[in-house]
Amino acid sequence: MSMIEQFVQKIIAGTSYEELDHFYLVNKVRALVGDQDGEITVNSDLSLAQQLVDLAIENKKISDDLTSREILNDQLMDLVTPTPAQANHQFWDEYKKGPQAATKFFYQLCQDNDYIKVKSIAKNIVFEKETRDGSLEITINLSKPEKDPKVIAAAAHQSTSQYPQCQLCMENEGYLGRLGYPARSNHRIIRMTVGGQQWGFQYSPYAYFNEHCIFLDEKHEPMEINRQTLINLIDIERQFPEYFVGSNADLPIVGGSMLAHEHYQGGKHIFPMMKAEIRTKFSLAKYPAISAGIVNWPMTDLRLSSDDTQQLINAGADIMAAWKQYSAPELQINAESNGEQHHTVTPIMHRDGDTFILDLVLRDNNVSDKYPDGIFHPHQDVQHIKKENIGLIEVMGRAILPARLKDELSKVEKYWLDQPNKIAQYHVAWADKIKTSQKITEANVTDVLHQSVADVFARVLEDAGVFKNDKTGQTALGKFVAQFN
Repeated sequence: MSMIEQFVQKIIAGTSYEELDHFYLVNKVRALVGDQDGEITVNSDLSLAQQLVDLAIENKKISDDLTSREILNDQLMDLVTPTPAQANHQFWDEYKKGPQAATKFFYQLCQDNDYIKVKSIAKNIVFEKETRDGSLEITINLSKPEKDPKVIAAAAHQSTSQYPQCQLCMENEGYLGRLGYPARSNHRIIRMTVGGQQWGFQYSPYAYFNEHCIFLDEKHEPMEINRQTLINLIDIERQFPEYFVGSNADLPIVGGSMLAHEHYQGGKHIFPMMKAEIRTKFSLAKYPAISAGIVNWPMTDLRLSSDDTQQLINAGADIMAAWKQYSAPELQINAESNGEQHHTVTPIMHRDGDTFILDLVLRDNNVSDKYPDGIFHPHQDVQHIKKENIGLIEVMGRAILPARLKDELSKVEKYWLDQPNKIAQYHVAWADKIKTSQKITEANVTDVLHQSVADVFARVLEDAGVFKNDKTGQTALGKFVAQFN
């Protein structure tokens, strides 16, 4: 069977199209890839859609570049995907059986139609190591494609006014794509109500963990952490109890990379921070139904647990309000300067049966002459491994490290083994310190490398912690929480 014919059969088998639509679909595909058909490559690692993309290049329908390939691939996969209305109807029909039935359907759909880039995600380097701050998860992110050179060249001429406004807006659903902006022809968003407002639910195309999803406001409005955030997180947990959900902080340096659009992240993964135990319990006099404690974690995490969601919202709002105006100059903790607010939280919610568990991670985005990138941000001596913002996922103990490290760290291994290498200069001091502290052989070099990277990530989290895990820091934190007794 020819390439186009087989793809048309795939469309009919997986959608509401029928056999009567056969010639119509053949012509839809030919319009995209050209009239000259081809034979399927046997035992190829390429999907049928990718082979059709190659056919389109042969037929001179598209040029052979990253952007054109991505756009055509997603146009083809759009043909095997239910329309947005159909996807929503099926999702909520499945939801009648239970939330997990609905998410299972949607997650599978987004993998089958190549919206979730399963093969690309599989390229990521992932490992877990025990550190002084507990077990931490490390990911070297290799899944996202490198920028197309044409994108870089075109950036100088881009208009500040664009459509869609950002990559989280609803109008991305079905968007063709362009230079510097991802193709979204096969993208689908489930509509839902969160906190009485219209929101959307989608999966992340380059997932960092199992069933990595995004909840996004219908409106393009800046992120803001407040009482409504807690109401929204609880509402989402009620609808999807098998998922955690949390928000990046809403300030630069300590916030996520997309502050312009209100959104949360969630998924089916138990992060190291969730497993961390309470170090010190404290009481909340106004909220007797809540169990509260300081978590044994390198960042400052206050955990509130209760099946009384109203008390949980009120207590969380009280703590956030107190933190926004709290200062301890002797610890370089300052709530504001020149009218600029410096304090916020990274709030994270998950459930244990009927118990709602809220982690409030305290954040401070102050800078200083000594730490111009942020006082509570990875300091310069660890930026050779991690210099980007510490966002929601990393707060919980899963490092998202840049792709450059794959090659750079392989050269560090060669350096340790005295093999020819071109080690980056900014890794040398770190590599030398490790090399002189232990015997490194070909048998243990990768294990030493993984452990050393995990230890650096532990330091990164310690740098981001506002109350340090020493006597001075914990005494000050004790005074902060004592105001709620």
